[in-house]
Amino acid sequence: MKYSKTPSTITIWTLSLILSIFWSCGPANSDKESENEMVEEELSSSTSPGLDLLWETSPDLTTNESVHYEESDGQIYVANIEGGPDEKDGVGSISKLNTEGEILERDWVSGLNAPKGMAVKGDYLYVTDIDRLLEIELATGETSNTYEIDGAVFLNDAATDGEKVYFSDMRTNKIHYLEDGAIHTFAEEQNSINGLRVGNGNTLYGLDAEGLKQYEPDGSFQIINAEVTGGDGLIVLDESTFIASKWGGEVFLIQDGTATKILDTTEEESNTADIGFIPGEDIVLVPTFFKNKVVAYKLSY
Repeated sequence: MKYSKTPSTITIWTLSLILSIFWSCGPANSDKESENEMVEEELSSSTSPGLDLLWETSPDLTTNESVHYEESDGQIYVANIEGGPDEKDGVGSISKLNTEGEILERDWVSGLNAPKGMAVKGDYLYVTDIDRLLEIELATGETSNTYEIDGAVFLNDAATDGEKVYFSDMRTNKIHYLEDGAIHTFAEEQNSINGLRVGNGNTLYGLDAEGLKQYEPDGSFQIINAEVTGGDGLIVLDESTFIASKWGGEVFLIQDGTATKILDTTEEESNTADIGFIPGEDIVLVPTFFKNKVVAYKLSY
């Protein structure tokens, strides 16, 4: 028999079909939208740059100014000024920690003046000490060479490309380097130059009163970021991503020239001096200066 739909039959049939589609698809689409929103929120939160506290040492590292993680032995080296930052008082020291924050040797090296920046080249730890660069054997802690720097006033950070050891003089506004036992000047008129770091392509980067700079082999430069001025410690994650600290208690992530503050301990009066970094684990090591301890944070970005 041929079935013919009347208008009322058609209306009822159409309404039933619409309701069926709504009940079968509506809630599912709503759930899907909620799931998408949750995923977007999770992605947004997971990519927001920040630092999460992991551990801190006991407050026995007196006026610790810089931290260096050494991949060759898996240990952390800490420079303790202890006396005045520009006084030749012989009370400064270098301590050794493990990566859990335990102090292995409080006075691994002692009798220094005001040690600050550190860099390892080969079997030696190079340390700036007011107006001299010290070469210390990693195996023994013995000083094998002392390089007196003519005209130096306040040597600060140090970095190496595997051949040269660069170091800054914050008060004479110069960057020097050691190569084959001789001292040379790399750049002058770098206003309050402090933090130094060498990137993957043997490119030198620095922090001074003008901001974050990228240097050419001839000492010329371009400013990558002019917001983080007067910076202290510098880490190069890649050629467009950096971590920079300011002594007063701020740490910034700089990506593609844009700075984001990821730590602020100014209210606690906890300084953020010459920071170190454990690659592979994304751990930032912060020397707190007057708080006399090193604090480790997990980086997310």
